[in-house]
Amino acid sequence: MGCGLGNMRCLIAVMLACAVAQSPARAQTAPASPVSSIRVSGDAKVTARPDRVLIDIGVSTRAAQSQEAASQCARQVDAVLAAVRKATGPAVDLKTISYSLNPTYQYHPKGEEPTLTGYSALNVVQVTLDDLARIGTVIDSATQAGANYVQGIQFTLRDQDAVRVQALREAATRARAQAEVLAAALGLKVVRVLSAEESSPRVMPVRAYMGAQRAAMATAAAPTPVEAGTLDVSANVVLTVEVSPTAR
Repeated sequence: MGCGLGNMRCLIAVMLACAVAQSPARAQTAPASPVSSIRVSGDAKVTARPDRVLIDIGVSTRAAQSQEAASQCARQVDAVLAAVRKATGPAVDLKTISYSLNPTYQYHPKGEEPTLTGYSALNVVQVTLDDLARIGTVIDSATQAGANYVQGIQFTLRDQDAVRVQALREAATRARAQAEVLAAALGLKVVRVLSAEESSPRVMPVRAYMGAQRAAMATAAAPTPVEAGTLDVSANVVLTVEVSPTAR
């Protein structure tokens, strides 16, 4: 038994020695040379004229009973929608974006229980219009038909992808140019792009707000003036590029 165990230990020692003798080539493999790189950023801003407008127009009513407030609101909204369709034609897109029916209270200064005074109903419809020349006409027609709430006007683009792509392309071009300039200043040259990161450009709508007082004034003889202005679309691209010394 003892001799057999000793022989086994000798055999294991020989196997380990052989394994170590066969492994030096793998252990002595030289590590890969680190890649020299620089990181740069490029920004771009594209200006475009909006060709679509979203107008939020609403009707707010008050009554002693909830059903009465809701019925009054529904009748006025129907009249407003009919007036808007007449002013714009069938191409207009209309959708309800908000509706509420809430009790109204009178609050007392000494902390007594508030007194229920009635109910208020609010129905807001979003008008999507591609003919910007009709914005004033739509607002005036809606207010004359009973709309007493114009929440806001939002200018945007029908085709936002084209502007986004243009902003990204310009930002990437500027980032690459920055890399070339920086590498040349350091006596290096750009070999390849290792990575590219972009912040997705967003079209930020231009908003114009009209309060309740301005909405009421829209019923005057003069049409409501609205200027669309311009939209700015910004993009940012960050490049990491490999560089190497220039040949001398």
